[in-house]
Amino acid sequence: QVQLVESGGGLVQAGGSLRLSCSASGRTSSVYAMGWFRQAPGKARELVAVVSRNGGSRYYADSVPGRFTISRDDAWNTVYLEMTRLKPEDTANYYCAASFHTANYGYSYGDFSSWGQGTQVTVSS
Repeated sequence: QVQLVESGGGLVQAGGSLRLSCSASGRTSSVYAMGWFRQAPGKARELVAVVSRNGGSRYYADSVPGRFTISRDDAWNTVYLEMTRLKPEDTANYYCAASFHTANYGYSYGDFSSWGQGTQVTVSS
């Protein structure tokens, strides 16, 4: 398995930016994709962005196009989520997750089996 630790969350004003990091250790060579999810109080966990080992393809949720960018280092030891033009509705606990298989029709929550503890992002209006 893989151990994941998120960092970089915090309090930011609307319109500001934050960069989240996810450090991975363990069998990172077995990872097929890394994703960022978020969960706001009283809401379901939402997939925000995914980067896959298959050609480095990226997926973004409809709520964040053009504002968030997912990237990774070459060794798949660290995955980043660059968040710009933040809005109060982006407030949530953000989780990093790893998937160990390919997903021909796109990744979803059930495809990820290793999870970090989360980092809180709060956007004030």
